[in-house]
Amino acid sequence: MIPRRDTVDKMVPLQKRDQFDNLEKHTQWGIEFVEKYTKFVKERSEIETNYAKQIRNLSKKYQPKKNSKEEEESKYTFCRAFLTTLNELNDYAGQHEVISENLTSLIITELARYLQELKTERKSHFHDGRKAQQHIESSWKQLEASKKRFERECKEAERAQQYFEKMDADINVTKADVEKARQQAQMRHQMASDSKSEYAAYLEKFNKEQNEHYYTIIPNIFQKLQDMEEKRIERISVCMKTFADVDRQVLPIVGKCLDGMTNAAESIEPKADSKQVVESFKSGFEPPGDVEFEDYGQAMKRTVSETSLSNTKESKEKPGVKAKSKLWPFIKNKNKLSLKLGSVPEDFSHLPPEQRRKKLQGKIDELSKDIQKEMDQRDALTKMKDVYIKNPQMGDPASVDPRLTEIGQNIEKLQSEVQKFEGWLAEVEERMPSKSDSHRKSGLYETQNSTTVSNNCAQDRERPLSSPDGSYTEEQNSEVQVKAQPIPTPTTTTEFDDEFDDEEVLPTIGTCKALYPFEGHNEGTISVAEGELLYVIEEDKGDGWTRVRRNEDEEGYVPTSYVEVFLETNAKGAMTYI
Repeated sequence: MIPRRDTVDKMVPLQKRDQFDNLEKHTQWGIEFVEKYTKFVKERSEIETNYAKQIRNLSKKYQPKKNSKEEEESKYTFCRAFLTTLNELNDYAGQHEVISENLTSLIITELARYLQELKTERKSHFHDGRKAQQHIESSWKQLEASKKRFERECKEAERAQQYFEKMDADINVTKADVEKARQQAQMRHQMASDSKSEYAAYLEKFNKEQNEHYYTIIPNIFQKLQDMEEKRIERISVCMKTFADVDRQVLPIVGKCLDGMTNAAESIEPKADSKQVVESFKSGFEPPGDVEFEDYGQAMKRTVSETSLSNTKESKEKPGVKAKSKLWPFIKNKNKLSLKLGSVPEDFSHLPPEQRRKKLQGKIDELSKDIQKEMDQRDALTKMKDVYIKNPQMGDPASVDPRLTEIGQNIEKLQSEVQKFEGWLAEVEERMPSKSDSHRKSGLYETQNSTTVSNNCAQDRERPLSSPDGSYTEEQNSEVQVKAQPIPTPTTTTEFDDEFDDEEVLPTIGTCKALYPFEGHNEGTISVAEGELLYVIEEDKGDGWTRVRRNEDEEGYVPTSYVEVFLETNAKGAMTYI
């Protein structure tokens, strides 16, 4: 029996229903998404690393340098608050480094490893699917070949049967020919029967394999692919959650850093800082007395008050006279060269009384600490020597003597230094004015003024003019020669006050342009920036330093080789800062 053609057509495997191509594209897109997300996290990690690096560099850039200026600044609460902010900012940068490290270890590394496993698993599943597909297709081809052979044999058997019947009906054909045709027909029928059996066997086998293919093998492969896809999506979900948790874990520490910055800001005490400024710049000078009335009416002689702020050079002999103290580092005295070169007198005589007292006291405290250290070492070595004497096997007692002698010499030297500085300190404290001095001067002025006003009708003040060499010159009248005659005063003259009496405001004698930057850390110098324009108030005297001024309050020495000087033709006509 020949199977119907429509029945055979229904046996064709529904290959188009197998969405292997679509699944292959989708799973490949899933892998590409994991790679894209990994790249995203990696770039975020790099951003965190670079941000932390920039924050650390910023904090390091503004950290105070180890010099005297920064040590002075550390006395103020706002400077300490800023330092705390920088330290907290450095810790804040560390938390961003933690974020970067956790992103790398918990997400990037894990996803990189998972991607390799995912690609291997996907390749294995699709390999099994293709193998099953090839097997079912091979069975289908065998079935088709068997079907076609069975169809061909059936047709041949039918033609042989028709030929036999024709030969049997023909009376002219011999009996042998009829027998031969009959045998041929029987053989063809047998071959058709064998082809039918073979086709039926192949059909049964194919149906079984097709059923197993579509109901067992392919569903299993699809299930594995589905499980793989779900695991991929779940892994992405976990990584996204970890991405957020990495930030959340550092929030408490970041909050503490911000709280530290806030507490540092709240710890700033403006009044304490202003008091610190007062203490730092408190000079200890006695305030100048009242300006006395100067009589020009009787003898046409101008008398200069000993307490005037604008005295001539003779005012050095008047202890009550004080020049403007804001320019005291630039006074003209025997210590001028040493101040320009940055060296400081051992007794701090270049400082105002109050500042000198603080420096001397600080030096004494420092020497006292050194003496205490030496004495501690001496006590320890003495105990060691006693142990050696009691137990000679532990060491030679004589080996400690050289060190004890050296320490004793050091202590004597330090003690002599302490005595020297204590002497200077006592001298300064004796010279410092008491609170009642200012009242005494005020009373003196009232007594003299009441006497002078009743006998004179004109008054004026003497005005000193600054010459380019730094000395004072008196204004002269073409008709009347004026002489300054000092008035005796009961105030005691001191050597320290004399150093500040010749202090002056020098005129500008030109300008200069800074060729190179100069830090100016030493006392008596001034820092300049490259290209900065300044006023020249004193030329190089052969020591390699030029004195310049930036504004009313800032002046000092700079290396002559660091600036280009442009001197004015008429130095006396130059304008000065008053």
